[in-house]
Amino acid sequence: MDDPGALVLIPTLIVFALAIVTHRPIESLVTGSLVGLIMIHGTGFIGGFAETSVRVMTDSDVAWVILVCGFMGSLIGILIRTGSTLSFTSLMSSYVRSEKSALMATWGLGILMFVDDYLNSLAVGSAMRSLTDKFRVSREKLAYVVDSTAAPISVIIPFSTWGVFFSGLIVANGIAPDGQGFATYISAIPYMLYAWVAVLMVPLVISGALPAIGPMKAAEDRAKTTGDMVPPDAAHIEAANRSIVPNPDVKPRVSMFVVPMTVLVLATLYFNKDFLVGIYITLGGTAIFILATRMLTMNDTFDTIVDGFKMMIEPLGVLVAAFILKDVNDVLGLAPYVVTTMQPLLTPESLPAVIFASMALVSFMTGSNWGVFVIVLPIVTALANNLGADMVLVIGATLSASTFGSHACFYSDATVLTAQASGCTPFQHAITQIPYAVIAAAIAVIGYLLIAYL
Repeated sequence: MDDPGALVLIPTLIVFALAIVTHRPIESLVTGSLVGLIMIHGTGFIGGFAETSVRVMTDSDVAWVILVCGFMGSLIGILIRTGSTLSFTSLMSSYVRSEKSALMATWGLGILMFVDDYLNSLAVGSAMRSLTDKFRVSREKLAYVVDSTAAPISVIIPFSTWGVFFSGLIVANGIAPDGQGFATYISAIPYMLYAWVAVLMVPLVISGALPAIGPMKAAEDRAKTTGDMVPPDAAHIEAANRSIVPNPDVKPRVSMFVVPMTVLVLATLYFNKDFLVGIYITLGGTAIFILATRMLTMNDTFDTIVDGFKMMIEPLGVLVAAFILKDVNDVLGLAPYVVTTMQPLLTPESLPAVIFASMALVSFMTGSNWGVFVIVLPIVTALANNLGADMVLVIGATLSASTFGSHACFYSDATVLTAQASGCTPFQHAITQIPYAVIAAAIAVIGYLLIAYL
């Protein structure tokens, strides 16, 4: 299609409509993608679907995500099988005496796992499920707390995979000279308003100063009155999470949880913030230690590694379907369309707020928090230069928008992985979290307007 105009919105709107009706992300994403492919290829859409699928599956970023998530599942499986996750939870139980302290411990642990949002989502959710269950915390509320320290923490603590990626992007777009991308990124951190608000809202929600709203209130009422922490339609996720059980012949050790998690963080930081290298080192080292100490047999060890990878198949399916939709939207030109549509509203003062609002919408609709900005950042940079706007403030607004998309969209990577680790479906997690995300986004918009006009 030469100039589809507003029609570029149709595939994503179909995805959201189907998701609301069916609560099923994969079917919704595939249907929306097929509609987009029909718009692009007409009657040849099946061939287009095949080409798009191959292009997505052979993309290095998609391969990275599959390997990271799969082998993180393997590491979690090993920690469960050796009883170390249970041992860590038991240790935490000796210090945690209430629902509020359990959730605050979850929040604190999430901050410590700042190096990558995937690590945060998967490790913290898996570690804290059974502890929060003791105090009848709904899995949806656990997922909210976990997700609010995933992307938001990774973006405001620069020694993370987010910091490395976006620092490189800043240099690649000529915003900063070679060697200055990281410094420019750090200077924008105070202006990443959405991330700050999202993180700081969590203690308010935990304390009750900001009460449960809408679907979250219903989820909490269900957990408190019936004792059903796992929401309806999430039994299959709970079954997958419980498919690996501790080996009764192994003495649980807290160190077997703490040491691998510490090694994972340090190895990732050491090897240029490459989370995949960190996982390989941690999983390999843990497996060697287990075999050397005869904690598990070789068969048990490697069966658990495979079973842990298999545990991640469903969320990986959702992520691959989301990547296919993103590819379709890239071809249709969704991101440039939204940006150009917002251009009449732009002044030097309004640019940060408008950029945040429009890019948050794009990131939310595409479920992409990194890839979409490879496309739109050159446009945003040109707009800022033409208007003479504060570039650091614009960078902060752009990264805030990226964080919103990761945090709020029901098929974004962080949402999907957090839901899996916490024990609810991506839609259940997203629908209960969205009121808090919208509140944080509204505060961010007001903040950008105040900074600009005061």
